[in-house]
Amino acid sequence: MTLSFDPATLHLPKGHFIDGRYVEGADVLEIRRPSDGKPLSAIPVADAALVDEAINISARVQRQSDWATCMPRDRARILRRFADLIDQEAGYLAQLEAVCSTRPITQARQSDVVNCADHIRFFAEFADKEGGQVVPTADAQMGMILHEPYGVIGAIAPWNVPLSMAAWKLGPALAAGNGIVIKPSEMTPFSTLYLAELAVRAGIPAGLVNVVLGDGPTTGTAITTHPLVGKVSFTGSTRAGAQIMQDIARTGIKPMTLELGGKSPQVVFADADIDLAAACIARSITGNAGQVCVAGSRLIAEKSVAEELAAKIAKHMAAMRPGKTWDEATTYSPIISETQISRIEAIVDAAKTAGAEVVTGGCRMESDGYFYAPTILAGVDETNPAVTEEIFGPVLSIQTFETEEQATALATHPTYGLASGLFTRDLSRAIRMSRKLEAGTVWVNRYGRSRDMILPTGGYKSSGLGKDLGREAYMGAMRTKSVLIDL
Repeated sequence: MTLSFDPATLHLPKGHFIDGRYVEGADVLEIRRPSDGKPLSAIPVADAALVDEAINISARVQRQSDWATCMPRDRARILRRFADLIDQEAGYLAQLEAVCSTRPITQARQSDVVNCADHIRFFAEFADKEGGQVVPTADAQMGMILHEPYGVIGAIAPWNVPLSMAAWKLGPALAAGNGIVIKPSEMTPFSTLYLAELAVRAGIPAGLVNVVLGDGPTTGTAITTHPLVGKVSFTGSTRAGAQIMQDIARTGIKPMTLELGGKSPQVVFADADIDLAAACIARSITGNAGQVCVAGSRLIAEKSVAEELAAKIAKHMAAMRPGKTWDEATTYSPIISETQISRIEAIVDAAKTAGAEVVTGGCRMESDGYFYAPTILAGVDETNPAVTEEIFGPVLSIQTFETEEQATALATHPTYGLASGLFTRDLSRAIRMSRKLEAGTVWVNRYGRSRDMILPTGGYKSSGLGKDLGREAYMGAMRTKSVLIDL
């Protein structure tokens, strides 16, 4: 069965999703298809009043339903049913994902939808297996640490992998007993809207999960500053994350999880499997056309193998097949918008002006859509924009080293510390370097997450606060209360 589809025939959810139903409004923001630049649809913008309504409904339902107080295994059972519905609706969800995003339909169907359902199942298992603690105290006392939901979590998700990012927010929040109000990106809202509809069909109380559409300054700010939002979960740029921190500090203190930008190094030693390293590095920077926060955008190679490695990476890049995201033959993604591809062009031009040499790519591809050629830039130093700036595109810079100390120094970025890669056959070096690399995640002889969702993800420095995935994300969706009883 073919996965290709005609975007003109696809039915799109219309409006916000609040209190278990779609709420239409005046269409304000135009959505364009990145594959061909053509208009797709338009969406309304939730103002502060509508956001207030959505949050109040979620808070009321969270208090008055038995979602937070039911038998935990019942909550887990409903979440597993939610995941099953995601699997059953995989074809439609994948099309909603592909039509306006950068995700080719084959990847959306075989990876994104599967990951989304697995994320929900993963966090469902915590609901009836993680609880409070009885802690050591004097014999005449009982000390307990209770875990309680925040009430309502306000979530803002990015455009680059919409289904997976929505699941990162929904899974831990719901498993811990919270309501959630989520704003998907204004460029990729449709799959998240349908997830909310499926949540109600699964048995999650209507109004517990609300989706409001809009932009960051209006809708996003109304969510993060609302007094009934007990915690904020955001994935996006470091600049936007800093603004959220400022807004929260200005309007009332609350916890937050921020997964932000990255400029991740990939350190390759001469003893590494060069073919393996080349394949991993090429995938890491061409996957989603480099539009992922953990993209391995800085290659730091031992000098003796740098030229061979670059040639092998370029060969992998040349095999990419750009095309429409609704065509199952497409393996290479478009850039999300004209604004973003223009930004990539500007940074690459600045990098060349500062001395970077183009090994391959370095320009737009001939297409009706927003496609940028996979690019390798050599001859850069630590001040070059290709090294300092998060490009969020398929651009790989190359620097070389001769000693382990030089490799560590080059890998250390003054701003970011989200992820890193390390390629070596020397186990002692792998462990030693893993401790030295300043990043929240270190991948050794691979690059990218597996489906072992028990491993948390989050950054150092300006790459964020808190953790997504893993037990840490579930615990992060709850607050703790200490109780001491004299017996």
